[in-house]
Amino acid sequence: MISSALNSDFYSNSGGYGYGKCTDAGDGKLEGDTCIARALNQLLAIVNEIPVSSRKYEIVRSYAEKLMDENLQVEYEPLRRVNAGALAGAFSRTLEHLELAVVDGGGRRGGGYFVVLDRVVKTVGYIGDVAWTRFVKGKNRFGGSGEKLAAELLWLAKKLKDCGSVDEAVCQWASASKLGFVALSAQPRLQGSLVKLSVYLFKQVASMGSEDDEEGAMEELRKIKMKMLMSWLPFLCRSSLGTDAPVLSINEKTELENVFGELIMCLKHEEQENVLSLWLHHFTHCPSSNLHQYYASWCTTSRKLLILDDK
Repeated sequence: MISSALNSDFYSNSGGYGYGKCTDAGDGKLEGDTCIARALNQLLAIVNEIPVSSRKYEIVRSYAEKLMDENLQVEYEPLRRVNAGALAGAFSRTLEHLELAVVDGGGRRGGGYFVVLDRVVKTVGYIGDVAWTRFVKGKNRFGGSGEKLAAELLWLAKKLKDCGSVDEAVCQWASASKLGFVALSAQPRLQGSLVKLSVYLFKQVASMGSEDDEEGAMEELRKIKMKMLMSWLPFLCRSSLGTDAPVLSINEKTELENVFGELIMCLKHEEQENVLSLWLHHFTHCPSSNLHQYYASWCTTSRKLLILDDK
């Protein structure tokens, strides 16, 4: 089944970040407005804030891991939704910071840090004037290099998969066309991290949906697959996949091309034309992706359609 990310009400209900507004748990309680939800939101926000070089980074991240794992072990649906809501919000926030970091040349950016701080404060609900003044004077940037943020996004995506909501990450990544564009000028190491994240999410979107899904949900999924390809196919064609230490093995590259083909075949004929035209443009500049067989298949189908139309 396709979860709530394909429902247009998802972001209006959650505010897109997991803070403030909450989703109705169905029993009169607001799962996002509970102690356990606020604790998880705060932990995930602090993970963004702390530099990975700090010994406290792994401590806080392990707290978040433990809390999420224990929520799932209880096998109680509202707790699963607590995880999903907090993780979706964290993914959105981290994606925002990553875009800033890539635009900034893979470094840090002060404005992004205060976005994190503002949401941490909203999560806790209160911070004294003295504490606020000390905090602002003592900090001027969030603790996130591009590589750190990309690694955190991959971690968040995997945790979303654990709680059955990886489509939250897929939907957000499919919509990140601006990041897909600016990532082309990122440093090779950061590009390598983005390639790994993109490949993981492409595999996830390829496995989404089933014959039991309603027609409306399948149509929405098709649109997401189209957005995913249009947003990230150019990057995966042109990005640095590594030379001395390849990001993807030959088998992984072949698997990715098969995933591309599978997604393309799910699209309408006109949409396939748009995707394959985009691929051909970038392939001629940097041949790192081979979709020849799908292009040939599309040409054959187009020829047959022309003959049928003339009859």
